[in-house]
Amino acid sequence: MLHHIVMWKLKDHAEGADRTTNVRKAQALLEGCAALVPGVHRFEVAAAHSGLECTYDLVLNTTFTDREALAAYQNHPDHVAIKPFMKAVVEERQCMDYLT
Repeated sequence: MLHHIVMWKLKDHAEGADRTTNVRKAQALLEGCAALVPGVHRFEVAAAHSGLECTYDLVLNTTFTDREALAAYQNHPDHVAIKPFMKAVVEERQCMDYLT
């Protein structure tokens, strides 16, 4: 299994909206990508919650069968289509892929 985890810290204001609004929109856009390709075993998108320790605003925690499935997801037109919005609103991004 290939685990793909991405965390984003969003800008205070971008694309005419505040951070909270953009987190909700980014979360919805990412959740819309959950069933784009075969080989997805886990697809979880979560936003930070007030009162819990969080250094990032949004996390994507996914598991794919293999590198090919991850590549298919990353290159799918629906996933590619959300990248301009994400780049516009994101201040910082961290990513880690690992095999188990």
